[in-house]
Amino acid sequence: VQLQASGGGLVQAGGSLRLSCAASGRTFSSYAMGWFRQAPGKERDLVAAIGTVGSTYYADSVKGRFTISRDNAKNTVYLQMNSLKPEDTAVYYCTARSRWGGRRVDEYDYWGQGTLVTVSS
Repeated sequence: VQLQASGGGLVQAGGSLRLSCAASGRTFSSYAMGWFRQAPGKERDLVAAIGTVGSTYYADSVKGRFTISRDNAKNTVYLQMNSLKPEDTAVYYCTARSRWGGRRVDEYDYWGQGTLVTVSS
């Protein structure tokens, strides 16, 4: 699976962005998908994940503000980010794995190139 993330940019605090991740291949619907983020000098952490039948996971820091969704017909996963805060500034990575439940970086098999989100105060 090849992943191509897009949609990052500069936004003011309180604003919104929607990240997209287009996946290649005909088996997209069989993969659990996730979004990680990595701020400068920090570890890469899972932000949100979505399973093959729509189960979702959110990090506590983004619950109520971010929404992950997928469109299997378009081989695309989205991350809608609302009420953005300066601490959301990071490079966001799209990921995929063959089973639901992964939370760590080493549990994901495929990675996109990352897209930078910068939230100004």
